[in-house]
Amino acid sequence: MGRFVSYLVRFAIILFGYAVASLAASAFLNILFLASLGYTPDHTHPTATASLYFSIPFVALFVAYFAFLPAVIVILVAEILGRRDWLYYALGGAVVAAVFLGLVDHAPDSTFAVTDTSAIMAVIGGGMVGGLFYWLSAGRWAGSWWKDDASISPGPSGS
Repeated sequence: MGRFVSYLVRFAIILFGYAVASLAASAFLNILFLASLGYTPDHTHPTATASLYFSIPFVALFVAYFAFLPAVIVILVAEILGRRDWLYYALGGAVVAAVFLGLVDHAPDSTFAVTDTSAIMAVIGGGMVGGLFYWLSAGRWAGSWWKDDASISPGPSGS
């Protein structure tokens, strides 16, 4: 029963980390979009700030949807190998974003195709930010659910 509970807790932490990563990537993309329009913190109108309260979670839904399968692979590899370093997650986020860009570029009749170089770099940067925030919220304990079980296992009977 204890092992099942530890798996369940780790799964909940992974889901929480994925939600945090999606929100962080969305916030990064929203801020870059506003900056590309010329908005600065000094010039922002209260309505622009209020719209971020809606647009960040809304865009995070799209980020989470489109990044799900590549992110599952990156997270699964991290859990199996016990990767806990921030660089793995930053580069993993960039790979997830690049896979997304590759998939939408080759999909027929895709309305999400990104062709502008600065937009491509923004999406990859958003993936890196998402990867870093995943590391902050869940990745620092990757593989702990099975490495802790291995250290508890009984030793040889002659000891």
